[in-house]
Amino acid sequence: MADAATLPLLLRQLRLPTMAGCCEEVTERAVTHGWSVAETLATLCEYELAERERRRLERHLKEARLPAGKTLEAFDFQAINGADRNQLSALACETGWIDQARNLLLFGPSGVGKSHLAAAISHALIEQGLRVRYYAASALVQELQAAKQALRLSDALSKLDKYRLLVIDDIGYVKRNEAETSVLFELIAHRYEAGSLLITSNQPFSAWDNVFPDDMMAVAAIDRLIHHAHVVELSGESYRKRAHTEQRKKGKTASAA
Repeated sequence: MADAATLPLLLRQLRLPTMAGCCEEVTERAVTHGWSVAETLATLCEYELAERERRRLERHLKEARLPAGKTLEAFDFQAINGADRNQLSALACETGWIDQARNLLLFGPSGVGKSHLAAAISHALIEQGLRVRYYAASALVQELQAAKQALRLSDALSKLDKYRLLVIDDIGYVKRNEAETSVLFELIAHRYEAGSLLITSNQPFSAWDNVFPDDMMAVAAIDRLIHHAHVVELSGESYRKRAHTEQRKKGKTASAA
């Protein structure tokens, strides 16, 4: 029979470091409260699973590269038209649309919170176990173009398949030549009905000839994106302008006092 003192060592050899670290504390509690062997083991397993989940979440949040501090709770739904709290909360809390490889398209002028909502929804989905990757559109285009020039575009697209949701932020700012935007189209075609995209744009589809110089490519990209998609159109005053106005009001109040 094994010596109980070797239990932490055995647990580490089994790659159960959390159980090894807390086994002394848990066994002492078990003796005090008269737990059965099964209850003691179950408690140790709960500690191990909780720590693994914490590390998984930390790892996936790090790889997602989301803007910091963006949550649905921090979003001012009252100030923005078209931002349906129930709809967006459902998209953040339910993964069915991801399972169906549907897209989420957020349109609206600069400053209405498109990037905030994209990051907040992404964060919530990561907490539910999904892998997400967030890109500024310009950075993604440059990365894919470099891969294409190195004859590695197919590999680069395949590597992105590990992410259940791929976020492309500010696609309206991608005003490139046809060679560069063609890689963006290839990504959209590659993900079509295979993986979800969350795209934000300050330009409506009618202005996407600025994104895709080739009209036929623009039409084909839009067709693939909207075939299975939730489309949200936001409007309202820029949050930066609102913040500036509020700051000026506070300044005037302080001066008057």
